[in-house]
Formats: sequence, C-alpha cells, structure tokens
Amino acid sequence: MTALRSKDYPWILIGLLWLVAFLNAADRNIIVTVMPSIRDEFGLTNTQLALMNSLFFWIYAVAAFLFGRAGDSIRRSRIIMYGLVFWSMATGLTGLSTGFAMLLGFRALVAVGEATYYPTATALISDWHLPKWRGRALSLHQTGVFAGAGFGGLFAGFLADKISWHTPFFVFAVVGVIHAAVLWTFLRDSPAESVKQAQAEPLGVLFGIPPALMLCAVFFLANGASTGVTVWAPTYVHDKLGLDLAGSALVGSATINIAGFLTVPFGGWLADTIARRAPIGRFYTLTIGLTLAALLLLPLTAMTTAAGVGTVLVLTSFGKGIFDGCIYAAMHDVVPPHARATAVGAMTMIGFFGAGVTPFIVAKASESYGMAAGMASLASFYLLAVVIILAMRGSIARAVAANAAQAPA
Repeated sequence: MTALRSKDYPWILIGLLWLVAFLNAADRNIIVTVMPSIRDEFGLTNTQLALMNSLFFWIYAVAAFLFGRAGDSIRRSRIIMYGLVFWSMATGLTGLSTGFAMLLGFRALVAVGEATYYPTATALISDWHLPKWRGRALSLHQTGVFAGAGFGGLFAGFLADKISWHTPFFVFAVVGVIHAAVLWTFLRDSPAESVKQAQAEPLGVLFGIPPALMLCAVFFLANGASTGVTVWAPTYVHDKLGLDLAGSALVGSATINIAGFLTVPFGGWLADTIARRAPIGRFYTLTIGLTLAALLLLPLTAMTTAAGVGTVLVLTSFGKGIFDGCIYAAMHDVVPPHARATAVGAMTMIGFFGAGVTPFIVAKASESYGMAAGMASLASFYLLAVVIILAMRGSIARAVAANAAQAPA
C-alpha cells in the first residue's frame, strides 16, 4: 500500500488500467473472431453480421456519452470497477446465446457496460499525469486496446477451434470479474479531486470549444475507417484465403492490433516531442498518422495472399497507431480537467456512430465491388479527417493557449 501513496502511483495506475483496456477490447472483439462459426450455426447473412456489430457500436456510442458526463460528476474509480463487472458478466452470457436475437440482446448489454470505461479512464489518467508526460501515459494505456483486440482475438480463435465458439466468452468473463476485485483494492481517484472543484457545466464547456467538436468529427471518420476494416478483415481472410478461425484472426486481426500495439507508444512520444516545439504539435501528429493510414490502406485490393493482406493491414495500422497514440491527449490539450470525461464521452459517441456505419458500407460495397475494395475505399475517411484538422489550425492554436493559461500550477 505504501507504493500506492508514492510518486510512482501514476504509473502503477497505468498498469492497473492496462488490463482493463485489454479486456475492454478483447471482450468486444471475441464475436468478430468467431463470426464465421456463428454465421454458419445460425445461418446469418453478411447484413445480419454487420447489424450485430453496428448495434454494439451505436449503443456504446450513446452510453459512452452518458457515462462520460457521469465521470465528471462522481468517483471515476467506481465507474470503472462497476462497469468492468457488468460487461464481464454480459460477455459470459453471450456465450449462452442460442440464436440471433439472444446475440443481439447480450451484445447490447456488453456495449452498455464497456461504455463506462474509456471516457472515465482517460480522464483519470490525465488527473494523475503532468501534461509533459500525458501523451506517453495515455498511449501506453492505449496499447492495452490493441493487445486485447489482437492477442485476445487470437486466443479466442484458438479456444473456438479447440473447443467451441462459446468458450472464449466464458473465459474472458471470469478474468474480468477477478481483475475487478484487484481494482477494488488498488484503484484510487486523484487526490486533487478536480471533478468536485468544477464550477462550469462540462457540456457547456465542451460546446464552447470548436477544436473539441472538430476532434469529435475527426474521430467519427478515423474510427469509422478503422472499424470497417477490423470488423471484416478476419471474415475476408477466412472466406477468400481458406484459413481457419485462428489463422484468420492472426492475419485479419492480430496483424492490425500488433502493429497498433507497437506504434501507439511511438505516437504518444512523437506527439509529446512535437508539442514541446509547437503548441499544436499533437494535432500535427494526428495528421501524420491519418495520412499514412490512408495511403497504406489503398494497396489492399491488389493483394491475393495471406502474406500480402497481412502486410497491408500492418502498414496501415502503423499510421492509425500514431493517431491513436495522441488523440486523447489532443482532446485534453483543449479541454480543462473538469470536462475531460464528458469531452471524451462525446468524442467516443460520435466516433462509434461512425464505427456502426462503416461495416454496412463495406458489406454493401462487397456485393458489387468485392470486400477488399470496400475496405480500401475507407481511406477517403482518413484523408477527409486530415483536411479538417489542417483547416482549423488557427482555432486549435487559440484553444490550446487558452486551456494552458487556465491550467493550475
């Protein structure tokens, strides 16, 4: 317990929350890994599979906004712990599904539970970390998302191949409940209690900062593009290249997430480094990542082997990883502490509406042009986001300066 009271706790916090981020991503992505088995068992169409994923994102979007606002009003540690227990139990129930309707219902519960986490967790991390370290702290935490989606998906595929598609839901649920007990002992709110000191209504603060609203639009485009790829890549590899579930998870999911896992810390470091030289350096870093993600996704249509597809997914994910490494720190650069959970909740809501749209775009495009072309077309989303950021450079600079001037010593 002494360590928890020491100057090391901000980094101990990253370790505690890293596993929560891992489970948050792993639990939602189990279903992506086992989609071919679910499709075959229940006789589902691609449109039904897209609905199953899009429903999750749309419910998550609304719930993230609501829980983000709650994260600026009540103890952030409690929201995180209770949310973990709730979505872990819902994940376990998903494994008991006997039809499409049950899958949709339990998937909705997982979405509600998981939406408690990210807005509140990122705000809690920023509560504990000084601005000069904030990008690296948030990006290290973000690696848990990629590890969960990548390694978690790979392990889920292995369990599904060896036992059944139901099994990974049960296994990850148990791990989540156990870790919630660990958090109950060790997770702490910031001593500053910045949430309780807030005077202005967080929603009013958010709507008064144009660059914060701009980041919501950028996240809609970027998250939509990446989700359209990650939802369909494993199924595309399974159907077109004939790999089993573990193999398709390796090529179509683990590649994306391992690349992100390795690149996100670099994105956080790069953003912190550029920000020391230019006040809006984190926003410039966003444009670097988005441009690379777009350009490196385009060759997907030319790939006909597992190695080729995997290489394109790795390369485009390097760019997206740079973006992910600084998106939350960029939001916190323009939003004061007492409104950060609300801001990230709003950004998450808008972003996950985008994530709910793009699986349908890819599914429909695949009927006429093929799934690879549908996924590659999402590069246009990344490029549009770059244009929006660059067009608002002046407004961003003013917001960063205003937020820095108001920051406590």
